[in-house]
Amino acid sequence: MDLSKLLNPMQLQAVYQTEGPVLILAGAGSGKTRVLTYRVAYLIEQGVSPWNIMAITFTNKAAGEMKGRVEEIVGSGSESVWIATFHSSCARILRRYIDRLGYDTNFAIYDTDDTKSIIKEVAKKLNIDTKRIKERTIMSEISSAKNEMISPEEYERMYGGDFILGKVSECYAEYEKALKKNNALDFDDLLLKCVELFKKDPDVLRGYQDRFRYICVDEYQDTNNVQFEFIRLLAEAHHNICVVGDDDQSIYKFRGANIRNILDFEEVYPEAKTIKLEQNYRSTSNILNAANAVIAHNSNRKSKTLWTDKGDGDTLHFELVDTAWDEANYIADDIGRKLRKGADYRDMAILYRTNAQSRILEESLIMAGLPYNVVGGTNFYSRREIKDILAYLKTIDNGRDDLACKRIINIPKRGIGATSVVKIQEYADAHGISFYEAACEAQSISSLGKSASKLTPFVNTIRVLKAKNGELCLTDLFDDLMETIDYEAYLEGLNEEDTDDRIANIDELRNKLVVYEETAEEPTLSGFLEEVALVADIDGVDDDDNKILLMTLHSAKGLEFPHVYIAGMEDGVFPGTMSIIADDRSEIEEERRLAYVGITRAKENLTLTAARSRMIRGETEHYPISRFVREIPDSLLKNRVPDRVRGIEDAPVIKSVPKRPVAVKGTAQVAKPYILQVTQNAAAAMKTAGNVTNGTLDYSVGDRVVHFKYGEGEVTGIEPGPKDYRVTVNFDTGGQKVMYAGFAKLKKI
Repeated sequence: MDLSKLLNPMQLQAVYQTEGPVLILAGAGSGKTRVLTYRVAYLIEQGVSPWNIMAITFTNKAAGEMKGRVEEIVGSGSESVWIATFHSSCARILRRYIDRLGYDTNFAIYDTDDTKSIIKEVAKKLNIDTKRIKERTIMSEISSAKNEMISPEEYERMYGGDFILGKVSECYAEYEKALKKNNALDFDDLLLKCVELFKKDPDVLRGYQDRFRYICVDEYQDTNNVQFEFIRLLAEAHHNICVVGDDDQSIYKFRGANIRNILDFEEVYPEAKTIKLEQNYRSTSNILNAANAVIAHNSNRKSKTLWTDKGDGDTLHFELVDTAWDEANYIADDIGRKLRKGADYRDMAILYRTNAQSRILEESLIMAGLPYNVVGGTNFYSRREIKDILAYLKTIDNGRDDLACKRIINIPKRGIGATSVVKIQEYADAHGISFYEAACEAQSISSLGKSASKLTPFVNTIRVLKAKNGELCLTDLFDDLMETIDYEAYLEGLNEEDTDDRIANIDELRNKLVVYEETAEEPTLSGFLEEVALVADIDGVDDDDNKILLMTLHSAKGLEFPHVYIAGMEDGVFPGTMSIIADDRSEIEEERRLAYVGITRAKENLTLTAARSRMIRGETEHYPISRFVREIPDSLLKNRVPDRVRGIEDAPVIKSVPKRPVAVKGTAQVAKPYILQVTQNAAAAMKTAGNVTNGTLDYSVGDRVVHFKYGEGEVTGIEPGPKDYRVTVNFDTGGQKVMYAGFAKLKKI
């Protein structure tokens, strides 16, 4: 291959540096996927066996694209390269060796809904009030513990003395027992158990170290601690590890991502070669200069500056409107203008910080008659009818999965009520068997009485289909199941408006099964269930669907669009209130990286919008323009940000914040009220305000003062607060206002 005509000089360095640890700092749109692809192809051309190459990605979509590109370049033999996500890689290894950890190899993989169901059962069993300690808090704590590789026993030793965390510790231990009993793993377990396997069985580890002599990891900035350990162990023997990422795009701290993994790579591997990819092939200069200006305010980063030879392009457009409705209508109207100039719907993306912002945007697009899709809505595999059929398939494949079996024991209706389910579970617990095994012994459960006979059709159905699993192809097994339980008739009997859509979804599930059978090397029911369990939201973005896309900034990572709108550019919305209140530089830097990601999604045109007022939690709030907009030079903005709102002292006053479930304490979290009267930014502003001296004001009640926005007025009240003075002013033209002195910066006349 003559790569000099295909890659720029820095990309060539990244491809040719095959030996030893390599850190590729790949800025947004710098062609990292292209580099990874040619690196794999180059290794094969240099005589490295495809069998000895591993490439790890974060999404199935990215893995599929890389496989396709490598095959185009290399041709036959490339199928031996291991290209997969972290989770699917670990699942594949565990399918072969998890019996060494005491599990069956046909383990189930639980999604978030499954996990929540187990946590509910555990909390009920432990008499834990889930109104006080939310299920999501318990789930988050357990997930964080697993990402830190903290076992239930270690967690109990560390936090058992705390009332709240002690309860979480009890839940963690019971949750793990439930998973083991059900022969199930959650998503975090896929990684954790694989690391446990490597550490427990050196022979297994040596086997994979010998196989994977060259390892490439994409999106390394998003790895968490257990992912870092997984890769470290695999690369320990040969040290031929190449990680590709961008610390400026590390935005998944809330999922456990540790930015130190990429920032400290050269400390872990002192001999590492670092290569920077700074030429951007996506965006215009004005967009990149704006992104560079914003991210330069972060201190915890590796220096790099994106550039392009595509020309300046359009300046960024900033639009300040009165309300969120005005914002949504402006965006819809502007999209209409671009469509009339020849743009397609698929060229447009509207990004926002939180899902709640989508409602008004959706309604505005509907009224304008513009087609759209919301990324991150109900996942296909989370729909009720799909989960029902998957529960049947899980029970056929793994009779120890109590959660799946209990879901479908009365679907379709068999007259088996909640009381019978409780009695079966009690029998299972007493005899140390699974729920399905207990159902098979229904005649021995005296408390069931005549209800025992109602279980016979269900048990017989599962027994027959279990016997056919392996004999029939998967699609025939699926068809046999659907015919036996007559699920379509069950749906029609519910007499719901969306019955046809639900039946169509079942058909689509069968389509997925057909594709899986055609593409899998050795199709099995366990393999199919594993594949559908590991589908991410972003994998559902259809490039051929000609619609406007709405999504959160987090969901937009990895995508690009000619025209991008970022809505809600206000301090208090983006960055969010909690990041501001926390007074933690790392929190704001994480939000700034998210802004950088949003800006660099745009190829040709970027519009930023803000509203003077927005309804938050049922109340109209007035937030200033986002600091991220203020960090963009005026020369890059079509509409200049008003001078009076450019200063950082105009950060929002947070009058009160609802109770937040958790606040950070060490590596864990503690449930407690989180109520403040003013932000830490307000306290900082007080120290620098010209009208606050040694904690006192230089004006008093009755004095005339002037405000930068409301003009002149008379001070009618001053009330000391815990961190600042509340000042009431009757303005000549603006009416009565109550404000905090540190922000108001009133000047005595």
